[in-house]
Amino acid sequence: MFKPFARLALVALAFPAAHAQHNSWQWGAVLDLTATSRALGLASRDQGLALGHSDVSAAGPIGQALSAQLTAGVHTHEGKTEVALEEAWLQTRTLPWGLQARAGRFASQLGYLNEQHPHADDFVERPLMHRAFFGGHWNDDGLRLNWTAPTPMYLRLGAEVFRGKRLIEHAEQASSPEVSVLSARLGDDIGASHSWQAGFALVQNRRQQEAAEHGHEDEHGDVHGNEHDHGHGALYSGKRMQVWDLTWKWAPEGNNSQRQLRVGYERAVVHKPNDFATAADRHVADHLAVVWRFSPTWEVGTRLERLRVAEPHGDHFHAARLRQTSLMLAYKPGHMQTVRLQVAKQTGSESLAARGHSVQLQYILNWGAHAAHSY
Repeated sequence: MFKPFARLALVALAFPAAHAQHNSWQWGAVLDLTATSRALGLASRDQGLALGHSDVSAAGPIGQALSAQLTAGVHTHEGKTEVALEEAWLQTRTLPWGLQARAGRFASQLGYLNEQHPHADDFVERPLMHRAFFGGHWNDDGLRLNWTAPTPMYLRLGAEVFRGKRLIEHAEQASSPEVSVLSARLGDDIGASHSWQAGFALVQNRRQQEAAEHGHEDEHGDVHGNEHDHGHGALYSGKRMQVWDLTWKWAPEGNNSQRQLRVGYERAVVHKPNDFATAADRHVADHLAVVWRFSPTWEVGTRLERLRVAEPHGDHFHAARLRQTSLMLAYKPGHMQTVRLQVAKQTGSESLAARGHSVQLQYILNWGAHAAHSY
């Protein structure tokens, strides 16, 4: 459903590209199509032919001191096409001492993948960790302040505050600000061929998810979970979350256009799912991805994922687990197109809707300019 704010944003997207002076504003669009044999547990992709993370965006400077970006996302959800304002932010360009501030709607910089758009990923679906704890791609309304150290090794410290409604839509309690994120990221090169980056984020969440989000209550007062095939926002949350990530890349003499090996790992631990939870009642997820570009136009990769959650049943919890293994082969004839074939296998608890095998075919087409993606 189009809301007035989203309609206004779509109009605004076209305006800067058409009227900006000196062609300083740029616009771009991405079409993401998928064909899926079977929707996976906690999936963001519908079975059959569907739109994935497609978007239209515009970005550019506003005077000497500010830059801005607007992005409207389009995707298919349960057979319906949905449009949402994904990004609408202002960012400083001239603050001293390595400081940079951002305000508006944007993606949090916790972990490695969340800041980049899903169509830039190496796999069709976001990892289980992101689908369960971040709602796939967590962007929210808030403020950010980053400091980049003036050192040879890359070091960035950041603080963010968000409304939190786009992370947990229905909450039993609310305050303002509702979610805060403290993050640190560092990285460096090792010779001409190797580079690495590591990050840590601490999330404090004042929004407590309603029990009804995970199912219904029976006559004994126990909450029984539904099959979480789709959903907006985080399916599993808690008052505190820690996120770690580590990425290593290798390319001969730094030339990644010919060959490149990428290895990435992320882990998240969510504490205190509700007021009855003990230290042992927590959600944990991690994933390891390895991608090998063996020629300028071909890539092959695999990703191993684990998810363990404590599902609430009244004043106690039941453990549920889900594992997924994915293999993908991608053909990239240029920077504008990607054709990806992926096979995934899931095993785990019935409450997490493990679906066995799924085959997915993805096609991505880029038009115009698009914001540069992070390391």
